[in-house]
Amino acid sequence: MSDRLKGKRAFVTAASAGIGRACAMAFAREGASVFATDIDETGLATLKSEGIAETARLDVRDTAAVKAMADKVGKVDILLNAAGFVHNGTVLDCSDEDFDFSFDLNVKSMHRTIRAFLPKMLESGGGTIVNIASAAGVFKAAPNRYVYSATKAAVAALTRSVAADFVGKGIRCNCICPGTIETPSMLGRAAAAGPSGLETFIARQPMGRLGKAEEIAALALYLASDESAFTTGVAHCIDGGWTL
Repeated sequence: MSDRLKGKRAFVTAASAGIGRACAMAFAREGASVFATDIDETGLATLKSEGIAETARLDVRDTAAVKAMADKVGKVDILLNAAGFVHNGTVLDCSDEDFDFSFDLNVKSMHRTIRAFLPKMLESGGGTIVNIASAAGVFKAAPNRYVYSATKAAVAALTRSVAADFVGKGIRCNCICPGTIETPSMLGRAAAAGPSGLETFIARQPMGRLGKAEEIAALALYLASDESAFTTGVAHCIDGGWTL
């Protein structure tokens, strides 16, 4: 540990597993006081032994709950938005309900948290926001990822808009665009695809392997720290060469 986030307070969504969990743990290891949230309380409970200061159940699709949580937590220096869902299929497979759910969880959740936490960041002179987007939709089209790609493109645009609006007020906002990352949800999708599902996911990565959640967390740590003080409004691609 090198205390890169010493003295800072971080709020993380979708922290019970995958990228959100890896980010919460990386922040804590580097000295931040981390408040981790998720709807999975069982997963959250396992973070207590990883140096996470506080945990709480939070449904980021509930505007009132997000506002109440922000009021409870108070000022944070770092907001990491990791909540998301991968819908499989083309436009023909996407019902209105699928479309609305994907945008609500993948995009509007970030609108809710940023709107709730930003005022106190501004009052205190600044803060950094890191949103998890995807290489799919932002840099490249992916088959059978119609609404997912649309939501992640929206996250990149949302990120740039927040960065532009508050660049002179001490606020930085960036997003991370991963390729295929080995997480519990990704492994679940691979298993559902059949016996060769995992091999198919690996085969589309030019490096011949899946990315690791810890590799995404390393970039998130940089963006959350003062080391990236001159960086805002950027969609950072970390995809193992998928978009080459």
